[in-house]
Amino acid sequence: MQVGMVGLGRMGGNMARRLLGAGHAVVAYDPDAGARAALEVAGAVPAASLEDLVARCEAPRAVWVMVPAGPPTEEAIGRLGGLLSAGDVVVDGGNSRYTDSQRRAEALAGGGIGFLDCGTSGGVWGLREGYCLMVGGARADFERVEPVFSALSPEHGYLHTGPAGSGHFVKMIHNGIEYGMLQAYAEGFELLHGHEFELNLQAIAELWQHGSVVRSWLLELAARALGENQDLDGIRGYVEDSGEGRWTVEEAVRLGVPVPALAFSLFARFRSRTEDAWGDRFIAVVRNQFGGHAVRRSAGEP
Repeated sequence: MQVGMVGLGRMGGNMARRLLGAGHAVVAYDPDAGARAALEVAGAVPAASLEDLVARCEAPRAVWVMVPAGPPTEEAIGRLGGLLSAGDVVVDGGNSRYTDSQRRAEALAGGGIGFLDCGTSGGVWGLREGYCLMVGGARADFERVEPVFSALSPEHGYLHTGPAGSGHFVKMIHNGIEYGMLQAYAEGFELLHGHEFELNLQAIAELWQHGSVVRSWLLELAARALGENQDLDGIRGYVEDSGEGRWTVEEAVRLGVPVPALAFSLFARFRSRTEDAWGDRFIAVVRNQFGGHAVRRSAGEP
């Protein structure tokens, strides 16, 4: 199947490479000429602009948008709405707010263009391990693009979640849970780190991967990070939030659903920006492990 890929950063570029490896044809666009050239070497057809990408894709087209949420996504989808034709489909694989996805689906439908909101989890490991995909939108559009979802995912790694907006809603809650899990791990490992037993934290994280009820991929990544730097020296305990955690708590307030653990984990990230606790360093390095999120270094550290 042919796919137009808009956005060739650490997520979009790897997704394009995984599609190419599975035998799909990719027309690739990014404002960065270097990113386009790198994908051309991998086998993609480079496009110099969105207009060029649409011209190079055969109708009915499937165009995957993988750019930062907010204004970049709004601009890309808005421009595509004026370039694509009835019967084409736009997939937003970024971390858009689900209400924005509902609005965009309705706007594109006016021109006969389909829209799928695809919550995407897997981070920088997705190229090798595959991505978990949560897809909202019309069933017919989903089935048309399903070969792409299948190629990007591990076995049982994608799901049609329901109407437009539902994919990004499910991904929003997924990320809210991620906040809570990271906070619990951080607090536990900070207790282990500060004890007079002088424990081997990497060994404990690896041990808990075998039969323990707290085993998870996040714990596996924690073991990896702690093996590189158990004391997290030189790491600043400054933890960003990318939006979904805030939206999860806001939605809980709207629905009147108590989410104390998720809410606290969000507020703990706010607190991290004025303090420098070891547990916050833990969250920062594990986020770097799974998503490539930038880690802030302590003053004087490279």
